[in-house]
Amino acid sequence: MTFVNEVKNAVTPRAALLVIGVLGLQLLFIASYVGALHKPKPTHVAFGVVAPQQMSQQLITQLDGLPGGPLDPRTVSSEAEAREQIMNRDIDGALIVSPQGRTDTLLVASGGGTVLSSALERILTQVEAGQQRTVRTVDVAPASADDFDGLSSFYLVVGWCVGGYLCASILAISAGTKPANRQRALIRTAVMAVYAVAGGIGGAVIIGPILGALPGSVWGLAGLGALVVFSVGMITLALEALTGIVGIGLAVLIIVIAGNPSAGGAFPLPMLPDFWRAIGPALPPGAGTWVARSIAYFRGNAVTGPLLVLSAWAVAGTALTLLLSMRRGAGRDDESAGTAPSAGGSTAA
Repeated sequence: MTFVNEVKNAVTPRAALLVIGVLGLQLLFIASYVGALHKPKPTHVAFGVVAPQQMSQQLITQLDGLPGGPLDPRTVSSEAEAREQIMNRDIDGALIVSPQGRTDTLLVASGGGTVLSSALERILTQVEAGQQRTVRTVDVAPASADDFDGLSSFYLVVGWCVGGYLCASILAISAGTKPANRQRALIRTAVMAVYAVAGGIGGAVIIGPILGALPGSVWGLAGLGALVVFSVGMITLALEALTGIVGIGLAVLIIVIAGNPSAGGAFPLPMLPDFWRAIGPALPPGAGTWVARSIAYFRGNAVTGPLLVLSAWAVAGTALTLLLSMRRGAGRDDESAGTAPSAGGSTAA
């Protein structure tokens, strides 16, 4: 056998296409992570200003005109209102201007990302110095001392996502990538649900009671984890049912390549470029990271939207998986009917 024939036998056209696809995923991985994270800077950060009426608008105009547009300032009526808006995650920080002295107060929330709170402190210190004023920083939602840079929630969600698509991939390929009929699809969905509950509880217990890395309700985090794992798992099963083994690569594209760098984990969303900031909240890693931080540091506020995003992925993945299996089952039934023996003992055309 010639070398060319050996190559043809070793590398089938299907294998060559899969290898090219993997190369594409590799290059997209590099482009996505480096593109999102290589030069983080705050842009249009929602920021409150509490100041006497005669200087409020002037200060907002000054903050809005800073080079690079780091802040999106708006008037807030009082310090109490500013604190409430930060806890509701409507704004990321606020400046409380003292009407008598020359020392103002900067409110931040490092639980939403210490990199962002540090950036706000740096920006406002420079602004205040230009006005011959000083600023003291008050952290109204501080990150845990055991949660370095507020990253624990992100890594928790990444772990849940990895578990979801790995479990779904194993279920999809364990029988040789056979297309799922109705019964097999129902079994895979049930297994995915049980696995999601176990993964959600396990992750919450590890990061909370065992490691003490993240405060907040253990059961709240466990419920979030179950939803994250199930949504990622079911969308992976759906993509596999739709495109075969290529679906596993598509799940990696959505969750790992697009989802992780845009999740607001390493750098909060206001520090990401526009594209990643736009897609992050719509993908499971971003929605999950937001909710985990809200449970841990913001009294569980502002979670309805992200939970609806995760639920939409779960429902879409489940519906598509089951619908494709029903169509496949119906087609198989039609094929069986068309080849059934006739009354005279012959086979129908």
